[in-house]
Amino acid sequence: MATISDLQGIIEKAFELRAEGVQPATVEAVNETLDLLESGQLRVAEPGEGGQWKINEWAKKAILLMFATAKMERMEAGCLGFHDKVAVQSGWGEGSPRVVPPAVVRRGAHVAPGAVLMPSYVNIGAFVDSGTMIDTWATVGSCAQVGKGVHVSGGVGIGGVLEPMQASPVIIEDNAFLGARCEVAEGCIVREGAVLAMGCYLGKSTRIYNAMTGETLYGEVPARAVVVPGALPSKDGTHSTYALIIKKIRDERTDAKVALNEVLR
Repeated sequence: MATISDLQGIIEKAFELRAEGVQPATVEAVNETLDLLESGQLRVAEPGEGGQWKINEWAKKAILLMFATAKMERMEAGCLGFHDKVAVQSGWGEGSPRVVPPAVVRRGAHVAPGAVLMPSYVNIGAFVDSGTMIDTWATVGSCAQVGKGVHVSGGVGIGGVLEPMQASPVIIEDNAFLGARCEVAEGCIVREGAVLAMGCYLGKSTRIYNAMTGETLYGEVPARAVVVPGALPSKDGTHSTYALIIKKIRDERTDAKVALNEVLR
């Protein structure tokens, strides 16, 4: 098996020359890269120093090359049948996460042992860490990163990204809580321990107003912030527009409300 450095070199070169066709050696490198993503040895985004995240764009390129070379085929996972280019993970057993039918995890996604998937959907390239609950009808988009001990409530949509290439994935850090029907997209970051109340919609252009300081943020919810949906007046005062409001910093009372139930695990 090639080293990660070798795989990166093969993928980068093949992506530049993709218009000329994909060679068999590239297909092998793509499959090895997907294996590494699936096992968690490689991530599309990796946490670094000072809260920074390193984006491995070449891993996204490997996924795009897979789509360019894979053929549609009939596949099965348990009692479910599919017709697609990307295989569905199956054969869960001892040491696997808890996967409640009909949860679907596509090839190239990593779901760590100790995670719980209710009937939900985890797309290619995504990373879901241990102790996290992906609740019913929630979706984790391609390449999205979800940390440890996160509660992704029912119907939540975590946006995916494969194109444009320079776009960053959505990142949900450890111990965050996303209330029912929240949407987080466009590479936004929800920092460690933050709480999004039910129905929060977050994109890069969404104003995040800190009611405690008067500061306005974009694209990133601070650590342990408790956020609710709301509205702010326009500059000319003629109308209001949607915004997220930071109402307080997470405290013991909030912790009790959003605590994960270990009995369910």
